[in-house]
Amino acid sequence: MKTHLSPTLLLAFALALPGPAQRAQAQGNSNTGNPPSTQSAGPMNVDLEPLQSPKSTNFWDGDDPNFVNLITHPFANKKYVQRLTRPIKDRLNELDELTSANARAIKDVDARSQQGLQLASENTTLADAHATDAGTKAQSAQQAAMQASNRVSSAEERVGSLDQYRASALTEIRFAPGQSLLSKNAKDALDNLAAPLKDQHSYVIEVRGYSSGHGQAAIAASQKMADSVVRYLVLSHNIPVYRIYVLSMGDAPLAADAGTAKRVSGGRVEISLLKNDLVSSAQR
Repeated sequence: MKTHLSPTLLLAFALALPGPAQRAQAQGNSNTGNPPSTQSAGPMNVDLEPLQSPKSTNFWDGDDPNFVNLITHPFANKKYVQRLTRPIKDRLNELDELTSANARAIKDVDARSQQGLQLASENTTLADAHATDAGTKAQSAQQAAMQASNRVSSAEERVGSLDQYRASALTEIRFAPGQSLLSKNAKDALDNLAAPLKDQHSYVIEVRGYSSGHGQAAIAASQKMADSVVRYLVLSHNIPVYRIYVLSMGDAPLAADAGTAKRVSGGRVEISLLKNDLVSSAQR
């Protein structure tokens, strides 16, 4: 038994001689070495050092060079495994932090994008509402302008037609020579003419008197007959005086049916009713 163990003990002693020096050197290297940086420059800018594979300093790798460790050394212990996996765990922690930072940055960018899109949509809707309101107001203004233009045109037409009177009726009153009194037939004719004019506007009554004779005597006689007609219209039918125009024509010739002039015999008064139909229809 001793013969078989002697070579093994000698081998273990030979291997254990350089162990303390190498272990001291490994400890010095671990004390003076810089640990891998665990700080990241930012979620999007990462510059990490590559993982270094662990290098064994000697056969014992930190274990005491004794007989027990010689037998159990090939089996990995807990400290040995932790020492080998510590850099990997550190790097995994850094990756988790970077992933969390990137997720937060992406979430923030997405929230800002959604907020910007919502604001743009609200501005677009508001602009559409303003455009619609402006279009409605423009249409209303155009309609008001057209109505005003139509009213101006109608007013111009009315103003231009203020003095446009048209003869609607002609009544003839005859007098005996040298007489200026109205007969019953003459009064009935004047009643038929003046009765429809009650509460009417835009009319004018033209009274023209004719008389036989010559010169001023004929004019004076025609004036008396015309005054008789005017006096009856004003007193009996309340015709305003400013609506009556009197002309003393004397012995002026009358227009015959064939267009030839002839002189009147005896006394005669012509009453013409002139109306402005356009103004009358506007007033109604």
